[in-house]
Amino acid sequence: MKIIDGGITSPKGFKAAGNYIGIKKKRKDLAIVYSEFPAKAAATFTTNVVKAAPVLWNQQIINEKRNIQAIVVNSGNANACTGEQGMIDAQQMAQTMADCLGLKKEEVLVASTGVIGVPLPMNVICPGIEKTALKLSVSREAAKEAAQAIMTTDTFSKEIAVTFELDGKMITIGGMAKGSGMIHPNMATMLSFITTDINISRELLDKALKESIEDSYNMISVDGDTSTNDMVVALANGAAENVLIDTENEDYEQFKTAFHFVNTYLAQQIVRDGEGAGKFIEVNVKGAKSKCDARTLAKSIITSNLVKTAFFGEDANWGRILCAMGYSGVTFDTSKVTIQFASQSGNITVMKNGTPLMFDEDYAYQILHEKDIKVIALLEEGSEEATAWGCDLSYEYVRINGEYRT
Repeated sequence: MKIIDGGITSPKGFKAAGNYIGIKKKRKDLAIVYSEFPAKAAATFTTNVVKAAPVLWNQQIINEKRNIQAIVVNSGNANACTGEQGMIDAQQMAQTMADCLGLKKEEVLVASTGVIGVPLPMNVICPGIEKTALKLSVSREAAKEAAQAIMTTDTFSKEIAVTFELDGKMITIGGMAKGSGMIHPNMATMLSFITTDINISRELLDKALKESIEDSYNMISVDGDTSTNDMVVALANGAAENVLIDTENEDYEQFKTAFHFVNTYLAQQIVRDGEGAGKFIEVNVKGAKSKCDARTLAKSIITSNLVKTAFFGEDANWGRILCAMGYSGVTFDTSKVTIQFASQSGNITVMKNGTPLMFDEDYAYQILHEKDIKVIALLEEGSEEATAWGCDLSYEYVRINGEYRT
């Protein structure tokens, strides 16, 4: 597998566009992804009971196992909690996109992100879709513009592309994501769109996605809020013309590895752009009884506001980490827990086999002063492990979200 300079347009047969149409005050606010060939689709959606209209529309289309050829995304307005009109507007977005491309509206997925509870300005969006459709291109710049157009409070766009060879055919996977706040485990808490030209069955694409999110998007947290809107969508159009992957063979495993790499990278980029975040925190839990236990413990640590604020203050407060593990619901022997901190400035053990250690506070501060920090929690319960990613919680997070609508 090779990482290349690319994004959503890197796989064969995919075009994109990003444009400013007037939903937001200045920044680009409409993106389109288009496959020249019917694509198999897989998706996962927010676990929030309150689901935005685009999520409900997309769930219906995905459940019907339809081929997809386009995704239209607006930013600046979530079209969430907008009642029956919200559903009408989501379908109108799909219909307008379909009319521009000669498709059926059921071949178009819709996504929205932004302020909740405000009707979509359809008098702006529909002409905007028509105008943006004229800009569709396979170019690298088109991918960049699409990635910029889905941003809300993001401070940078998030893209990646990788290639690998199967049966003498070059396979490419590209992706873009947005997310900075309302980020919390249990899918979904952001928007992520993955394109690939691999020839794969819908069932295996769906299986690869659902397995991948468990250790990528479901293991990140910024603020503990699960959004009303968000989703991960993967499209595979078969343009690489490799032999169809319809069994879990070596080709499938190779695809799954590259696919998971893309998802993990995008998930980590979302955390690195956490609203007001100054630190990227990786939590490794090792020696758990089960994979489920390891994931639960890691997520409990990374979602703790007290842990987050300790890292913001660069305070080696290991007690907050053990506390977060304790209320996770996982049973473990506290007398066998070891906790360590690490960064490029070194590593330090602050608790060993359940016993607090005397440690150099200045050295610990030096380690925690770095931007990228690792927390390692070692148990002696079994052989399973899991990793979660998060960020600190700062004054700036409060400012950004206190002023979100203004």
